Amino acid sequence: MNSTSQTVASASTAPAAARVVRLAVDCMGGDHGPSVTLPACQAFLAAHPQAELILVGRAEALAPARGWARCILVEASEVVEMDDPVEVALRRKKDSSMRVAISQVKPGEDGRAAADACVSAGNTGALMAVSRYVLKTLQGIDRPAIATVMPNQKDGYTTVLDLGANVDCEPEHLLQFALMGSALVSAVQGKAQPSVGLLNIGEEAIKGSDTIKKTAELLRSAAQAGHLNFYGNVEGNDIFTGRTDIVVCDGFVGNVALKTAEGLASMLSSFIKQEFTRNIFTKLAAIVALPVLNHFKKRVDHRRYNGAALLGLRGLVFKSHGSADAFAFEQALNRAYDAARNRLLDRVHDRIVETLQALPTTDEAAEPGPVAQTA
Repeated sequence: MNSTSQTVASASTAPAAARVVRLAVDCMGGDHGPSVTLPACQAFLAAHPQAELILVGRAEALAPARGWARCILVEASEVVEMDDPVEVALRRKKDSSMRVAISQVKPGEDGRAAADACVSAGNTGALMAVSRYVLKTLQGIDRPAIATVMPNQKDGYTTVLDLGANVDCEPEHLLQFALMGSALVSAVQGKAQPSVGLLNIGEEAIKGSDTIKKTAELLRSAAQAGHLNFYGNVEGNDIFTGRTDIVVCDGFVGNVALKTAEGLASMLSSFIKQEFTRNIFTKLAAIVALPVLNHFKKRVDHRRYNGAALLGLRGLVFKSHGSADAFAFEQALNRAYDAARNRLLDRVHDRIVETLQALPTTDEAAEPGPVAQTA
């Protein structure tokens, strides 16, 4: 690994008024790699004069960025492919761009890190595993979870987690996701007690798998103790009605819901375009309706919501869609920048620790074992 990464001082120690935010970027990740990440980084730097980037990747791939202002290049000899098994990324590709980028967020012996946050569009499973191995999880959290916002009918956002980091989850994990989601929304949106819904096939308590039923018991116990604002079960459409501030689910269901929503938005946009281009009359109608159509397109454009936080780690890591174009990847950079600038890591993690310490053990809540303590 290039030694440059070891000599970059952390921005976190700078005074708030003069604080520079540095992002480490895995330039090789995703379906398109540098052809998307580099233009996105260039646009991001132009829009954020106080930001700096650490670009990580193969030397030849980073060549176009040589000489960029406020930019440091760090070489990595390997790349985690989108179809690489987790163990390959974790054990065999120790000098991958993903791992080197994540390492920039890990504090060194002096307690400082080279970067404030990391952004990657790489393999989700690999990103979760490598991030957890390099950065470790917060005490009381077993697994990191991917959280992002989705637009709702209230002209606001619903925070949904997990979106793909954890396919198989136990009730204790879903409880932790609810706590992390609550901490995130509380810190970012200023809501003291954001409402939490548990994604299920129906609102009734008798519906759902054993895991969902046990999770609901844990969430109800936490709510009764005043540690969580649990609304109850919600269905898939409630993500978009805005019934609750947060929707909790396992990574398999969450990822399917996310990709389905993105596909539906793209299909609706395509249908509208087809209808307005059928003939000369519909084209004239399109001209009249152009402002409305542009506003609609903007509201449903899933690229605007790209950039999900990997919560529960001792460092900020953001996941971009693997298929993201330059505009979408820039949005992921924006989210990471805002999170680092507002010290989201400290605020969210402090809230999680306080809440977990105040919660009863799961033995008291529902019978499963206590929440694991992870170094």
